[in-house]
Amino acid sequence: MSARSKARKRALDMLYIADVRQVPIAAVLDEETRRAAALPQRASSWPYAEQIVRGVDEHRAEIDAVIEQHAVGWTLARMPIVDRAILRLATWELQHNPEIPTAVAIAEAMELASVLSTDDSAPFVNGLLGSIAETARA
Repeated sequence: MSARSKARKRALDMLYIADVRQVPIAAVLDEETRRAAALPQRASSWPYAEQIVRGVDEHRAEIDAVIEQHAVGWTLARMPIVDRAILRLATWELQHNPEIPTAVAIAEAMELASVLSTDDSAPFVNGLLGSIAETARA
């Protein structure tokens, strides 16, 4: 697994924890920053994980609005928490990190959804992110 794939998983964990605990992302990020400092073997994935989480936190309202705009018939509240976190992460990459190719952002999100969520999640994530990518990367 590449350092960026590990970073995405770490970022997903932090976004998920913040949502489940109903705490600010900044609080989870502070906790993970302390953990990262104590575990130097995880250093390669930390900078990008931190960048993703800070980016999602900074652009959360915009990201959520884009997801809901493209999620025909679905609200964020109705989505499984892990799907919501995956979509926020990938939408941030599509909108705010041009160095990540569209296909990579979507494929990584689909992989996370297929491993960590329901059987229907990967196709849902794929379709939704494909729609978001058309406007975000136009």
